[in-house]
Amino acid sequence: MPVWRRILGATTGRTIRRHAVPTRIAHWVNVLCLLVLLPSGLQIFNAHPALYLGTSSDFAHPLLAMTAEEGPDGLRGYTAIGPHRLDTTGVLGVSDVEGVATPRGFPIWATLPGPQWLAMGRLWHFAAAWLFVVNGLLFAAWAALRGHLRSDLWPTRADLRALGPSIRDHIALRFAKGEAALHYNPLQKLSYAAVLFGLGPLVLATGLTMSPTMDAAFPQLLWLFGGRQTARTLHFLCAFSFLGFFLIHIAMVVLTGTWNNLQSMLNGRFVIEDRHDR
Repeated sequence: MPVWRRILGATTGRTIRRHAVPTRIAHWVNVLCLLVLLPSGLQIFNAHPALYLGTSSDFAHPLLAMTAEEGPDGLRGYTAIGPHRLDTTGVLGVSDVEGVATPRGFPIWATLPGPQWLAMGRLWHFAAAWLFVVNGLLFAAWAALRGHLRSDLWPTRADLRALGPSIRDHIALRFAKGEAALHYNPLQKLSYAAVLFGLGPLVLATGLTMSPTMDAAFPQLLWLFGGRQTARTLHFLCAFSFLGFFLIHIAMVVLTGTWNNLQSMLNGRFVIEDRHDR
């Protein structure tokens, strides 16, 4: 099939009902939550753009730090990762704010709200976070009760054995056709299982660990992660792991048929492509 037809999803074949209503609702709620969580989280991070391990902020030895320093040609931004430091002026450390070079971890276009406003960023972040959690729990309960979790999402031993060929097929942009397209491939199953049972719970637990109130109620959280600063660093890494998953997911949607995939999440209809349609 020509690449342009694959991207647009211009397929011929039999139309079926693919995604159930609860799946579609949970999917779009997650999209909305992630579009709020990441930029509002970056707004919170900008209040102290550095990451550490342990129980306290060791300003002399951060794992990652975004700083601003005066140079011969004006204010410069630097991003340090361990002992390595990069000049990231204009992107990280220093950004242009209304024509003025301003110390700022992440730029104004990447944060919610755009201006430096920690209190509002926290409100947006916490509201979206609890919606994300409730939505995830409701979907997991529904998927478990309907058998969707066990039969469609959980990787089997056969899936794990077929993981290598599945990765090679994705690299070569060879995607399933016909009835095979109705089932998640091994790489998809492993990715979704990792997000549902690994990344999701970890981002929730590390987020709770950063709350003094939750620490008082459940001090085991601090012991589990080795301190609030370690939890903050893990939370940051989880956030960008979600971003990576989101971007790869969008790329796969485009490569395997944008409209066909999009309409399956809007109205549930999916076209099973004819095998001879190349």
